Amino acid sequence: MRFTLIMAMVTVPFLVVAAPSPQPVKQKSGTAIPIRHRSRLINDDKTVNIEAAKSHLASSKACFAANLNFEKNTGTPHPSVVEGAQKRAAGGNALTADENVLWYGTIAVGTPPVNYKIDFDTGSSDFFLPGVKCGPSCEGHKIYDESASSTAIDLGKTFSFAYGDGSNVEGDQYNDTVAIVGVTATDQTLGVASQYSTKLKFDYFPPDGLMGMAFQSISQFNAMPVFQTLLSQGVLDEPVFAFKLATTGPGPELYIGGTNPIQYMGDITYTAVTQQGHWQVNMDNIIVNGQTLLRNLNSIIGTGTTYVTGPRPGVDALYQAIGGSDASALVAPGFYTFPCQNEADISFTFGGASFGIPEFNLGYIAGHEDACLGSIIAQDGLANDNAISAFWVIGGSFLNNVYSVFDVGGLRVGFANLENVFQIGG
Repeated sequence: MRFTLIMAMVTVPFLVVAAPSPQPVKQKSGTAIPIRHRSRLINDDKTVNIEAAKSHLASSKACFAANLNFEKNTGTPHPSVVEGAQKRAAGGNALTADENVLWYGTIAVGTPPVNYKIDFDTGSSDFFLPGVKCGPSCEGHKIYDESASSTAIDLGKTFSFAYGDGSNVEGDQYNDTVAIVGVTATDQTLGVASQYSTKLKFDYFPPDGLMGMAFQSISQFNAMPVFQTLLSQGVLDEPVFAFKLATTGPGPELYIGGTNPIQYMGDITYTAVTQQGHWQVNMDNIIVNGQTLLRNLNSIIGTGTTYVTGPRPGVDALYQAIGGSDASALVAPGFYTFPCQNEADISFTFGGASFGIPEFNLGYIAGHEDACLGSIIAQDGLANDNAISAFWVIGGSFLNNVYSVFDVGGLRVGFANLENVFQIGG
């Protein structure tokens, strides 16, 4: 939030159509939420939209403050904080892909239910919507009016999310009913914002709000995330949700309560969660043009992030291997370019299976036709605390190429091939 607030890549709208119900509804099988996608990173002339690229990077900064919540909620520092001090570094909801940068879908909140467009973010844990007290910063978004919902309960608590661009999201905490594709969570904690950050204004952020899908230990509210509430209330058969972000085939979706076999082929390769908080797993290695470049890397899987981001030394080594160079002056801190004619075959390995990043090349820079912008960004252009420098944040530029599975019960993340997408190894 992006959010974890991790949000950076190309958007695929998530259209989640939620069927409301005042009581939990038992679901016999998984349900898909269509999601929608919109991308503004590429101009009509195929050059990179520099301002959009910088905007999505700025939006990603928000998610990383969540490590501070881990210590507040659990009483112990997040392991990454310690490491960072020592090292630099079953149902479907259709999604809307906002230009492969942002994916969002539709849910229903309140009684009677009102539909909202929501960014589903595995890099954060809290759920918030714009409220009636929110002024110009919320213009264009659908407003949640707690007074119009008979199931809304004021918790008498406030909240505030600090973003990397210096702006905040703040407001009050409520409980209310939340419905997603036929399953309903009652007494779900949500934030009702009286102020939206600059990067959540409608021009940057088409969804109305954001739903975090990580773990409670990084919740600003210290409240159960929506998916965990659904599990605790017994309305899902399987403790699993999955994303398909690519616009190919049946289209992008969030699948609740299992996996959707028509969206992927072959086996799902799983890797264990190493720390509950974010969806934190070990990445075996990064392969560049057939050569293993980096090994054994801490990573966070974040659907709210547009790019892949990593510690500066590792990102620098990756671009050196393809003849790239720092583009801080040309674009913004953290960005790199590489010669467009150079081969850039990059893959990430999880659980012994390697998956490519075909969208690594974002396009060329206007006025610099031989310089192409890469979608892997150095963390020093992003992080605002020491903890994040230890992680690779795996966002849309990778996730758009795979079927990603988040197993809450098994504490693991899985990846599988999409139809007609080539897996490099396994």
